[in-house]
Amino acid sequence: MAQVCEICGRGPQFGNRISHAHNVTKRRWNINLQSVRALVKGAGKRLRVCTSCIRDGKVQKVA
Repeated sequence: MAQVCEICGRGPQFGNRISHAHNVTKRRWNINLQSVRALVKGAGKRLRVCTSCIRDGKVQKVA
């Protein structure tokens, strides 16, 4: 499953893992996704949302 936030569309960032001998291999930093029940058009729906969207109040949780 794709590591993408369903609210803001943020995904993983890519970079290099560099060893002490300066061997370079690809690596990725995944975002912190949480499965949340949120209100979408008046109904509860399960979304995969990053924690920054939850913290910023972009998600209205179902009570």
